Amino acid sequence: MRLPHWAGTLAAKSAAFITVMCCALAALLGVLVHVSVTDQTVAQARDQALSRLAEATSDFEAGDTLLPEARIDPQGLPSALRALALAGERGTMVSDDYGRPTMWAAGPADRDRVLAVAVDYSQQARTISALDHSILWSSALAIGTTLLVGAFAVTRVTRRLQGTAQVARRISAGDLDARVEDPRTKDPTRPQDEVAAVAAALDGMAASLQGKLLSEQRFTADVAHELRTPLTGLHAAAELLPPGRPTELVRDRVAALRTLTEDLLEISRLDTGRERLETDAEALGALAERVVRASGTETEVKVVRDVWVETDRRRLERVLGNLVANAHRHGRAPVVLTVEGKEVTVRDHGGGFPEYLVTHGPQRFRTEGGTKGHGLGLTIAVGQAEVLGARLSFANAVDGGAVAILTLP
Repeated sequence: MRLPHWAGTLAAKSAAFITVMCCALAALLGVLVHVSVTDQTVAQARDQALSRLAEATSDFEAGDTLLPEARIDPQGLPSALRALALAGERGTMVSDDYGRPTMWAAGPADRDRVLAVAVDYSQQARTISALDHSILWSSALAIGTTLLVGAFAVTRVTRRLQGTAQVARRISAGDLDARVEDPRTKDPTRPQDEVAAVAAALDGMAASLQGKLLSEQRFTADVAHELRTPLTGLHAAAELLPPGRPTELVRDRVAALRTLTEDLLEISRLDTGRERLETDAEALGALAERVVRASGTETEVKVVRDVWVETDRRRLERVLGNLVANAHRHGRAPVVLTVEGKEVTVRDHGGGFPEYLVTHGPQRFRTEGGTKGHGLGLTIAVGQAEVLGARLSFANAVDGGAVAILTLP
């Protein structure tokens, strides 16, 4: 399943989340520290300016000489502060006085004049600026360190998850011996996290599934072997019956049972995975024509491009024979077998394969639509194709009919 274009890996999304949260936290703390220190610094400068304004006001009212920083109607006084003083109020304001940060304190002098005191604010401004730089660099360092530590921790988790996913894919591909074997699941003294729990559950599921499949395979093989002996005797007895319709029916059913037993034995051998190839060079077109002749069916053979292949002739004939037989048994004429290079296609013009077969492949003893048979022919074909190292796929043609495609290595 493809992820949306905006979805990345767990490590990338975790790193992005950590970065965003660290940036938000650093910004919040930086703003709180900046506001707190700035308020404290401005309050101290304001108190100092107001104190000197009070002294200057006393000197002005007493007719004494004003302090050096006290002036009447200075030019650099902010207009808003001047208006406040003319209204009879005292106030303070920070502004630049000839390019230098200054804390102004102003109040009414007499009539239309304003008495103002200018206090150098440069040191406080430099302190706040240095604090802002320190907050910025320390936040960047903290974010980088947290991101590295978080990425390291998340990567360890994602690496274990990727290993678990890889084992799950191997199991789904048929490797039932695959296990995660997470070290945490084997050491009870170590803390068990969620990833270890998933790994343990997957290992348990694989072991249970393997046990059930092995039991099924043993049962199939045992049943087939046990049926072989009585069926041989039954076949011999059927041959001794007098000619007639009842005898033909008995012989037909006995032959069907023998075919079913042989198919079960072949499936059990394929399930063991111990089949060995006996390869030889074969002309694919000639082999296909030989299979059609042996089937005794009216199947058209088209050789678009003939090739020589190194393969096991008996197994390849078994695969093609089963595909042709299935096309005639469950489809409709015309049935066409096409050889084009190393790709062999068998197509009929019937109702097509069932949806489950196209999606998941053939399943033994499963048929749909009232069709006859046990679903073993295509199962054997798939198993023999795997032994050959070939790929057998199934589809339905757009204009109707089932299509089986065998691609040789």
